[in-house]
Amino acid sequence: MAESADDPELFWVDPRRRGILPLDAFHVPRRLRRVVRRRIFEIRCDSAFEDVIRACAEAVDKRPNTWINDEIVRLYTALFSRGAAHTVECWRNGKVVGGLYGVSLGAVFFGESMFSRETDASKVALVHLVARLRLGGFRLLDTQFLTPHLARFGGIEISRARYHRLLAEALSYRGVFSSTLPDCAGGDPLAVLQSSKFTS
Repeated sequence: MAESADDPELFWVDPRRRGILPLDAFHVPRRLRRVVRRRIFEIRCDSAFEDVIRACAEAVDKRPNTWINDEIVRLYTALFSRGAAHTVECWRNGKVVGGLYGVSLGAVFFGESMFSRETDASKVALVHLVARLRLGGFRLLDTQFLTPHLARFGGIEISRARYHRLLAEALSYRGVFSSTLPDCAGGDPLAVLQSSKFTS
């Protein structure tokens, strides 16, 4: 992380309490289920990586300062070019209006940041992300910190020691990030999340 967008220095973060989203206990609130089913956004993956990370770096009312500086953009874009970073994007009227990005390593997905320019866009992207992670055999979704927003989806906080154990185990497996959902699920992430046949 960086202290701010203008700070060229980076530092590592290993919090005493770590936020994770258990993939087998992910909760989609009822109202959001209806939004997902309406398919008001076109979902794409990995089609606009730099646009997504730069949107995540924008200052907004709720977050006037950002930890994403130009060096982070450069490094994560390089990871993306090597297939180690991914985006889930919500598009509407030809524009990306929400999404998230993160790093894939072993069977761990490190969720880095998300943004939303339209109501529910980042939430819909999160639902699609979790469906793809479960489908691809991922074992750990690291959110670094637990926010009230993530807690609504079943996010929890665990000790550093427990996190390191879960991380070591998940790194010994290989998850596969899929840019599409199976035809038999009809492209519906809720169908993937509700059915054990889609998860490994």
